[in-house]
Amino acid sequence: MIITRSGTPGSGKSSVAKALAKKLGCKFYKAGELRRKYASQHGLTLAELNKQAEKDPASDKLVDDYMKKMAKSEDNLIVDAVLGFHFFPNSIKIFLDADAKMRAKRIFERENFEERPINIKEAFMLIEKRQTGDAARFEKLYGVNHLDPNHFDLTLDTTNNTVEQTVSLIYRFIMSRMKG
Repeated sequence: MIITRSGTPGSGKSSVAKALAKKLGCKFYKAGELRRKYASQHGLTLAELNKQAEKDPASDKLVDDYMKKMAKSEDNLIVDAVLGFHFFPNSIKIFLDADAKMRAKRIFERENFEERPINIKEAFMLIEKRQTGDAARFEKLYGVNHLDPNHFDLTLDTTNNTVEQTVSLIYRFIMSRMKG
């Protein structure tokens, strides 16, 4: 079983994917970590790397090629990647979203966020900029809209949920899919 998790920035994607992997006893892969490592090795922040990727898709291709290989060889895996649904077509595909104000608040409060916003308004602007850039890159590279709900088996609004509540909802969905 492979589960891919996508969603909007600040919707709880990584926290939920990590907790779900633990609950299910699955391996956990986070595409963003590979991109962050690549950015660091090249003296860039993730935002700078994303901007650079609009002209040179080398960093996207690195992550995407890795996911293509994993799709052929891995099982029992939770994939935390915006385009995971695209590279793991037979996966259970989950999309998380939340109210824009809540997502900005979460990003603002996140301790490990590279571009430390000075307030929630700036966090909101960073989210919008990232989403717009990602959408353009993914459309150009793969002809795919990563925010289209039709790509996903389950779409959840996490605005008022804790990580545990969201994991519980996904877990029940997965169990019902496995039975049916």
